[in-house]
Amino acid sequence: MLPNRMQLNRTVEEQLKKLKANTGITPNVSARIAFFRSIESDYIYQPNIEYKLDGSLTLDKLTWLGKTQLITELLLKKKYPELEGKELQIAWASHVEHGIGSLRNHRNLIQFSSSL
Repeated sequence: MLPNRMQLNRTVEEQLKKLKANTGITPNVSARIAFFRSIESDYIYQPNIEYKLDGSLTLDKLTWLGKTQLITELLLKKKYPELEGKELQIAWASHVEHGIGSLRNHRNLIQFSSSL
């Protein structure tokens, strides 16, 4: 399963912080939304492509995933049965990066919520 401490790519982290400044939605909640949007889009993480987890925001798994922890881990294990631990975290981070693309430019909470 996922490690207890997790982080994202620095660029994604900056996008989540900018989204928080615009909408008030915390990075962990917007990361959850981004992850599920990515899963719904049939995006597939490519383990052979190098992906850096160089963000400074390292949070525990419970903070990042909240009540979606179990379903998030189950979806990742179903989609990537061969991955474990750190590799599974990288897959999660890759999905968050993919999903944040459609959310990052919202200017306020009303605009954000109408896109969901």
